[in-house]
Amino acid sequence: MKNADSGTSRRIFLATAGGGAAALALPRGARAAVLTAAEEANVKVVNDFCAVFTAPIDWERMAAFLTADCIYRPTQTMDAITGPDAIVNMLRGFAGSATASEFEVVDTWARGPVVVNDRVDRFTLPDQSMEIPVVGVFHMIDGKIAEWSDFTF
Repeated sequence: MKNADSGTSRRIFLATAGGGAAALALPRGARAAVLTAAEEANVKVVNDFCAVFTAPIDWERMAAFLTADCIYRPTQTMDAITGPDAIVNMLRGFAGSATASEFEVVDTWARGPVVVNDRVDRFTLPDQSMEIPVVGVFHMIDGKIAEWSDFTF
């Protein structure tokens, strides 16, 4: 004959054990992966590149971070621009008259040759000031930026 107390105890034990096992399987919080040496180098290049965007912008130094066939998409709704000269000309047309500018990098992470940064781009132009939240995605090849896409929101 079945003992009512042993059935209840078994159910409580199984429920408690199942809940404990589930709790152990839950993540303990988000942790950033440790970057490889190559990823650290790529992050440094991108952060150094972003630091160039301080007025007055050194356009030659900025272009030196880009591969000869670099592709840049200024926003998710714009067509891509190819080549350092075309990229510099487009950026110079937009920010060349800035009296102050800054790319404030808020967060950066990398996976292999891809670097993503969350940043705020600020420009003070003669007739207006702009603060643009941006997520930049960079594809690196041999220590240079081969592709760069900015997503604004």
